[in-house]
This record gives sequence, structure tokens and C-alpha cells, in this order.
Amino acid sequence: MQLEVSKSTDKELSFAASGVSVALMNALRRLGMSSIPVFGIDKVTFYENDTSLFDEYVANRIGLVPIKTPEGYKAGESILFSLDKSTPGTVNSKALKSSDAKVAVANNDIPIIKLSEGQQLRLEAQARLGTAKEHARFQPGLIAYGKEGDGFAVTVESFGQMKAKEMVVRAAEMIGEKLGELKEAVKKEKE
Repeated sequence: MQLEVSKSTDKELSFAASGVSVALMNALRRLGMSSIPVFGIDKVTFYENDTSLFDEYVANRIGLVPIKTPEGYKAGESILFSLDKSTPGTVNSKALKSSDAKVAVANNDIPIIKLSEGQQLRLEAQARLGTAKEHARFQPGLIAYGKEGDGFAVTVESFGQMKAKEMVVRAAEMIGEKLGELKEAVKKEKE
């Protein structure tokens, strides 16, 4: 396999890959978009919401804010976020304060709601690890590919939970793990 990287930033990775099959590229794409565990807010407890929007609507908006997901966290771990705003103006994602400094919102400027004079929004939110197979809030980004000569032109776009390069590395590691499991199952079946 040969790779030629044409663009590499935290949010985007573009490369040409040759000597690889369509099946492998599709496995990389599918696992990268749907099976990498990332943090997402899926429980919100409202203590004060006298805005014009229902709790469920605000919770849905908060749930779609990408959360940075460093390595080292296990399934079942959760991180608490709090939000307490009562000043008029737009409440952006940076208002979500994390209980863990390493796990924070990936983009500070995502608008959640506008508060008018006298309105208050106070809540706690719980983020947990999940995959996009459960819900879009757990999708780390997009991976697309197309034919380029004898190979593939691949574009990876991260939503901010992790670097685009890290998405590809984690997806490739998953492919290796799954192939290892298959190998062991076949060995046991022969015996």
C-alpha cells in the first residue's frame, strides 16, 4: 500500500491510496464514521428554563455539540457539564463547563439559544462514550473516497472530537482487531 498525503490539518486529511482494495477502503470508511467511540451529551437535567424553547429542544441542540474525546476513557465513564446563564444574548457552546479539563466542547462558537431580558437557563448535562450506530451525536466525522487512477482519493473531515488523522488510525486499528478475532475463531474451528 502506498499513501500520498496532500492535506493534513486537525480537522481535515486528504490522501491518495494505491495498492488497496475497495473492500478495505469501505471498511475504513464505515468503521471511521460509525464505530469509533466518542463523547456525546445524552442526558440533560434542567433546573431553570424560562426561555421560549421546550427543554427537549434545548437538550437536542446541546446533544449535537461535539465533545473532545482524548484516548484513555472507557465505556461507561461519563463526564458532567454545567450551564448557567441569565444575561441577554446568544448562549454559545463555550457556556458548557466540563467537570474534566481534558474533555471539553470541540467548538466554542456553536449557538445553543438566545436569551432575552429576564430569562435564565440552568442545567447539568452528562456526556458518555458512544458510537454513531446509536445516534449522530456520537459520530466523529466523515470519510469519503473516490477512484483516482489505480487507487483512491480519500478525504477525512473531523467534527472536532479528535484529529482527522486519529480517526483513520483508530479505524485501521479496529480493522486489525476484527481480523485478529476472525483468525482466532478460524483456528479454534480447525481444532
